[in-house]
Amino acid sequence: MFLRSLLFRLSVCAALCLPLPGMSLAEPAVGAAVRDWLSEVVTRIGAADRAAAPRARGGIVTIRIRIAGDGSLKDAAIENGSKSGALGPRAVAAARAAAPFAPPPPELLTEDGTTELSFPLDLTRRR
Repeated sequence: MFLRSLLFRLSVCAALCLPLPGMSLAEPAVGAAVRDWLSEVVTRIGAADRAAAPRARGGIVTIRIRIAGDGSLKDAAIENGSKSGALGPRAVAAARAAAPFAPPPPELLTEDGTTELSFPLDLTRRR
């Protein structure tokens, strides 16, 4: 549980690739494989939303997802306190539509064989 809790709290930092305390700024906080995997997850969810709701109004919502070691989506929910309105169900539907994902890098897996991420998902339309 401790590792899972720690991973949950650091997920946004990992997604932004910020160095951890005690690390030099010259050292990457996470490897390229982790950065690429995180980027692919977020990109696929955004693309799934654009495909499902190409003309819908957008916004930013904080989503929490749990992905199994095989890349299947185990859970998707909107974070408490996220002012999502209609965007919440849309973001969860997009995460479900984007699954399955590539298997997470082993260093992101918890004892139960999953990884949990929490990040702001931008559902605004780009022109």
